[in-house]
Amino acid sequence: MAAIIASVPVCVSAKASVEVRRNATRAAIPARVNKAVQLSAKASMAGARVQTTAVRATVARAAVVSVSAGYAAPQSKYADELLETVTNMTMPGKGILAMDESNPTCGGRLEALGIENIEENRRRYRDVLLSTPDLGTHCGGAILFDETLYQSASDGRTFVQVLKDHGMYPGIKVDTGLRALANSNGEQWCQGLDQLAERCAAYYEAGARFCKWRTVVSIPAGPTEMAVKEAANGLARYGAIAQANGLVPIIEPEILLDGTHTIEQNFEVASWVWAETFKAMMDQGVMLDRIMLKPSMVAPGADCETKSNADQVAELTLKMLNSRVPPCVPGIMFLSGGLSELDSTLYLNAMNQAPNPWHVSFSYARALQNTVLKTWAGKDENKEAAQKILTRRAIENGQAQMGKFDVTKSETEGASMYVKGYVY
Repeated sequence: MAAIIASVPVCVSAKASVEVRRNATRAAIPARVNKAVQLSAKASMAGARVQTTAVRATVARAAVVSVSAGYAAPQSKYADELLETVTNMTMPGKGILAMDESNPTCGGRLEALGIENIEENRRRYRDVLLSTPDLGTHCGGAILFDETLYQSASDGRTFVQVLKDHGMYPGIKVDTGLRALANSNGEQWCQGLDQLAERCAAYYEAGARFCKWRTVVSIPAGPTEMAVKEAANGLARYGAIAQANGLVPIIEPEILLDGTHTIEQNFEVASWVWAETFKAMMDQGVMLDRIMLKPSMVAPGADCETKSNADQVAELTLKMLNSRVPPCVPGIMFLSGGLSELDSTLYLNAMNQAPNPWHVSFSYARALQNTVLKTWAGKDENKEAAQKILTRRAIENGQAQMGKFDVTKSETEGASMYVKGYVY
C-alpha cells in the first residue's frame, strides 16, 4: 500500500505554504497513480485523441491494470453493467443534464419568478426539461432529485421512462447535504453515508443507474487538512457503496468560486484535493474505470481582481487533471459552478482543442437551465420556446465536448450566474 499522504499546512495564502503544499501533493500520489499518470502524459504527447468508445474502452481496460495492481478483480455483481453504463454515457458529444437541485433550491428559483413553490409546479418545470425533444442526442443522462425520480410527465409516463425513451440514463443525488465541520474555520462536510447502501439499492430498483455525491472545499476557509481528508474519505466510501449496489458514482469535490484567490492558488488546492481523493478511492477499492468525475474548472475566485480567459483556464485545468487522474477514468464531466452560460461552454471547448485521455464533457445545471427557466416562467404557453433554448444549449455543449463550438454562431448570453455562498 502506498505511503500515507504527507501533512499539508493549513493556509494556502502564504507563498511558503503554497510551495510546501506543492511538494507535499507531488509526493502524495501513490505509486500506482504515478504509473497511470505517466501513461496519461504519454497519451497526451502522442497527440492521440480518443474518438471512439471502443478505442477508449480498450485503453481503459489496459490502463486499469496499472492503476489497480495489488487489488483483487472487481467483485461487484454489477461490474459489467457499470462499465456498460459509463461507456454509453461518455459517447462523443454527450454530457449530463444536472437537475438534482433540492426542493428548497428549486423552489427558490421558482419563487424568484413569482411561481409558487409547490410539488406540482416543481414537477411542471422538470417536465419542461425532460420532455424536450431529442434531449438524448447530447445528454447521456440526467441527475435527478429524490422527488423527481418518482414523479411523472404530463403525458403519464414516469420521468424514468421518459429518460429511457430518450436513450438516457436516470441518475440520482444520494448525499443528504452539507453541514458545518466542527473545529474548522467555517468549513463544511457532506453527510449521507448512513443507510446509503439501502438507499442506493432502492434507487437502482426505481431505475437509476448512476448517482452523485457533492462535497465542497473552500479556499478562503483554509482549506484545512481535516476538511480535505474528510471530503476525500466521504467520496471514496460513497463510491464503493454505490458501485456495490449497481450505480456508477460521480465523484464531485467542488472547489468553491467564493473568494479572492488566484487561478494559481486554485490549481494548488485542486491538485491537493484530487491527490487525496484518488488515494482514498484506491484504499476503498473503488473501480476507477467505472466512475465519472465532476470537478470544478481551475479558475480564479469570483472576487479575484485578476481574471482569466478560456485558454488560461483550459491550460491549468488540464495540467492539474493530467497530473492527478489516471487514463482509465472514463469521463470528466465538469460542473459550471456559477460560471456564465457562455463561459462554461467556451472553457469546455478550449479544453477539447488538445488530446485528452478521457471523455472531457459537461454536467451542467445552471449553465443549461438558467435561460430555460426564465423563458418558461411557469406558463404552459412558453414551454416550447423554453425547450428550444435547452436544445440549443445541449447542442452547443455537445459541440464543445468535441472541440467544435463556434461562438460566432451562438445566441447564448455571458452574464455571470455566480451566487455567493450558493446552496445546492
